[in-house]
Amino acid sequence: MIIKQISIFAENRPGRLSEITDIIAKNNINLRALSIADTTNFGILRIIADDPDKVEQILKENEITVSVTGVIAVCVEDRPGGLAGILKTLAEDNIDIEYMYAFVSKQNSDEAYVIMRIEEDFRAMEVLKKNGYEGLDVK
Repeated sequence: MIIKQISIFAENRPGRLSEITDIIAKNNINLRALSIADTTNFGILRIIADDPDKVEQILKENEITVSVTGVIAVCVEDRPGGLAGILKTLAEDNIDIEYMYAFVSKQNSDEAYVIMRIEEDFRAMEVLKKNGYEGLDVK
């Protein structure tokens, strides 16, 4: 399933992540997954939330730079080789992954989830569905 990811550009300074996540929490929004990539002067906090439109709105209201990107969320069997199977399926169709991160399920200990940024996201989802992989609804 293609879902919205919020990318938040944050200065590298003590307390900045706390400030951002506090704004999100005070607006009763639940974070489902996150990833942080950093450079010398700033970091990019990528989040999956249960209400991405509201996250975008409240962060912009607080003068925080954000962008919204479509990403693929796919269920992976939580076993050795589960991720390798998905990656092999995409590679066989010559689909390139820009970046990815993962998290495990609270509801089902046999499942994990992978978030992938892929330029050809609709084609990638078709390939994954054809090969038996299910998308994820984050709500």
